[in-house]
Amino acid sequence: MTTSREIRLKTRPVGLPTAANFDLVSVDLSAPGPGEVQVRNTWMTVDPYMRGRMNDVKSYTPPFQLGEVLQGGAVGEVIASNDPSLKVGDLVQSGNGWREAFNAPASTVQKLETHGLPPEAFLGVAGMPGLTAYVGLLKIAALKPGDVVFVSGAAGAVGSVVCQIAKLKGHKVIASAGGAEKVKFLKDELGVDVAIDYKATPDLTAALMAAAPEGIDVYFENVGGEHLEAALNAAAPYARFAICGMISQYNATAPVPGPRNMALIIGKNLRLEGFIVSNHWDMMPAFIKDLAEWSAAGKLKWKQTVKEGIEKAPEAFLGLFSGDNFGKMLVKLS
Repeated sequence: MTTSREIRLKTRPVGLPTAANFDLVSVDLSAPGPGEVQVRNTWMTVDPYMRGRMNDVKSYTPPFQLGEVLQGGAVGEVIASNDPSLKVGDLVQSGNGWREAFNAPASTVQKLETHGLPPEAFLGVAGMPGLTAYVGLLKIAALKPGDVVFVSGAAGAVGSVVCQIAKLKGHKVIASAGGAEKVKFLKDELGVDVAIDYKATPDLTAALMAAAPEGIDVYFENVGGEHLEAALNAAAPYARFAICGMISQYNATAPVPGPRNMALIIGKNLRLEGFIVSNHWDMMPAFIKDLAEWSAAGKLKWKQTVKEGIEKAPEAFLGLFSGDNFGKMLVKLS
């Protein structure tokens, strides 16, 4: 018998979630049944999209259920196996995060080939956030030679990869983040051309237009609100916007007013397209190939903010909405 602790959704948040919305519960796991494995998670991820699943509304993915363990990406080690496809000691990736251990059919977990990267990278730069950056920039925004690229939330897990891919392909990159430390990272380590500290900038539109006098051609949207309005103001004709997320609105308790300048979309012939990365898994092989080459050449950098222990998972999640994360927010479980 294996004892595991897990985080369950106790109540549905109204506005910004609090610790009271979560329960820490201990459960006992029996030996895995036929065709099953038992996995001890070593790392789990928390991501902004999880906030939407805490609401009882229809969306592109089903809501979390009250009283049940939450779900999310995790990396772990097989500690017992009742299936020939996996053996004890194998590293696997799954959607069974927010818990220390679990039993599951072997077919529902994926054996992890690390390609020389640390296992936790497959929850960030080499996982869903990295693929999101790759898909959004290269497919949705259709990056082309000479484009000037603006990235909001640029020091986060997705935005930081967007910045680097754009620079690797020779583009001018303007990046926005909150705080001097993040801005310094963007300039000194990621090599962006202009880094804007939106918390210290009274007029984001003015700062963006000063950085791109001829306009921006691509906007990678992670934030929404003021950032979207500024990007519309600064957009060059025929600019393309890849709408990945709008974290500034995820905890709103009333409808958020849209940008005041949406009419610019018409005269500037802009294209704004939202996307969900799960609709683009077919690009994962190309992404991993490029990622491995960039990483081997020392051309890719990433940051992680790590909380330790399953009991810190809610704190890690809440930190996403106050900007506590520098790069990918992860929870180390063992």
